[in-house]
Amino acid sequence: MFDSTYDVIVVGGGHAGAEAAAAAANMGSKTLLVTMNLQTIGQMSCNPAMGGIAKGQIVREIDALGGYSGIITDKSAIQFKMLNKSKGPAMWSPRAQNDRMRFAEEWRLALEGTPNLDFYQEMVSELLIEGDRVVGVKSSLGIAVRGRAVILTNGTFLNGLIHIGEKQFGGGRAGERAATGITEQLETLGFTSGRMKTGTPPRVDGRSLDYNKMILQPGDPQPEKFSYLDTTVLQQQRDCHMTHTSAVVHELLKEGFDRSPMFNGRIKSIGPRYCPSIEDKINRFADKDSHQIFVEPEGWNTVEVYVNGFSTSLPEDIQFKALRSVKGFENVKFFRPGYAIEYDYFPPTQLRHTLETKPIENLFFAGQINGTTGYEEAASQGLMAGINAHLKLNEKDPFILTRDEAYIGVLIDDLITKGTEEPYRMFTSRAEYRTLLRQDNADLRLTPKGYRIGLAEESRLRRMEKKQEKSEKFISFFRKTSVLPRDINPILSTIDSSPVKQSDKMFKVFSRPGVTMNHMLKLEAVSDFVKDQELDREVLEQAEIQVKYSGYIAKEKNNADKLHRLENVKIPDNFDYSKLKSLSYEAREKLNSIQPATIAQASRISGVSPSDISVLLVFMGR
Repeated sequence: MFDSTYDVIVVGGGHAGAEAAAAAANMGSKTLLVTMNLQTIGQMSCNPAMGGIAKGQIVREIDALGGYSGIITDKSAIQFKMLNKSKGPAMWSPRAQNDRMRFAEEWRLALEGTPNLDFYQEMVSELLIEGDRVVGVKSSLGIAVRGRAVILTNGTFLNGLIHIGEKQFGGGRAGERAATGITEQLETLGFTSGRMKTGTPPRVDGRSLDYNKMILQPGDPQPEKFSYLDTTVLQQQRDCHMTHTSAVVHELLKEGFDRSPMFNGRIKSIGPRYCPSIEDKINRFADKDSHQIFVEPEGWNTVEVYVNGFSTSLPEDIQFKALRSVKGFENVKFFRPGYAIEYDYFPPTQLRHTLETKPIENLFFAGQINGTTGYEEAASQGLMAGINAHLKLNEKDPFILTRDEAYIGVLIDDLITKGTEEPYRMFTSRAEYRTLLRQDNADLRLTPKGYRIGLAEESRLRRMEKKQEKSEKFISFFRKTSVLPRDINPILSTIDSSPVKQSDKMFKVFSRPGVTMNHMLKLEAVSDFVKDQELDREVLEQAEIQVKYSGYIAKEKNNADKLHRLENVKIPDNFDYSKLKSLSYEAREKLNSIQPATIAQASRISGVSPSDISVLLVFMGR
């Protein structure tokens, strides 16, 4: 069945696996995607949405590098919102509701249209290892497939255990079996594993809901999109709705707490802190008698509805009784109850920056196997693992993004230097340089890099360069062009901004608080320039941000440059820190375990103090 050796074998067809397979294949590696069910490639196992706070930035970064997630999201979107618009642009985060069935279909079609990519439906139960190198996989039917590199993206399937009240059964997702064998083998090879949990809410019949009792949650009046390519902007959108739990709902839920696997000891693993179950919310925030429930349609034509905010593993009868007491849900009909799932993961401190494992060469981990949660976090890891597997096989330098270059860089650096004992989710607050890492400039930051490694196409690069050239030309226009008091003062008066007394550069006036691009476009010279240069929304937005936040951007770039000096101080591979007696005991232990590649990485490890870094710098002759 398999008469040749593949370059890259990707195990798992979720968001991480799909991006990994696409990246490796598009860069030229002969790739095989092995998954337990070819009908669920790119499945949205939890909420039917992409993006959100910091997650939207990650999707834009994936797209800028040449990945598929942004394109697939745009093709299957049913609603779009730019979150945090009332805050600064570093916080703006795109989010889309998606048609769940179309999302998976578009992923399948995109992958089937990718050269160099083969598919096989089977469970991988064993890795083929020779010495300290992976050389392929073996399926549960005993079929061996040779591969020069293997990327594991097993999601929640490794020894997955589903909980609904006092009932529990093996499974990686509702209706699908768990994957066995790999955890046990990896442990014999010296890997450390752990257990995590996540959960999902009930899915219900939208025809049984009374939306008149809920608060309307429409999309943006002028929706945008994720991909920097010519994907279609939504012409119509589906509404979401919001309702709330109540003290009555909470009391009904409490009736099942004695049968809850969270509270009776059946679940011992840690769930996502920032996406807690409804019973966890009631327990942790006992002073609140109400929590938000977002009612999200699962597609254009289906009646299935996702009850966001009501994730639970309580007995199904308790779920049903409590949900019927929520406003608008009085006559609700269930499609299926919510559940919790426990699964194996491998602490990510066992990885290199490339996501290659330290104990076994050419074996890469991506997604929830590394302790993360979220489609976007998984997809970005899959992309990076696919890129680096291909580069390693072709004896090229690894592709590593730093913390000031991308949220993806922050994510991976956090994982391998700090590890995680609870499902890791990305937030803007995790990034020290979030003014640099905005959703609007991901193409400017990353498309040249994606092109250099052979993933982003030349047409994408030329499009980015055109945007950059037009933005810089527009900013230069503001710096060089003056505005007269008689032209600008009437505009400034509308926002209670003090008038100018003499002619001044537009850049300076535009930098004032409260002055927006819409105000500047009222000036004839600006309006004429925009029409003459045919500037689109992207260019206007980019120019406005660069003008208004130039001081903050310059400051962050300066701080990032200082960091890079430490990034350039390399630490020898397999360095023995125990011989540096001036280091604290904790630092020696952590540094020997994690084996950081640079001084900067060492400085970010929990338990490594500034004085420990000074010792290392002295030893390195710095």
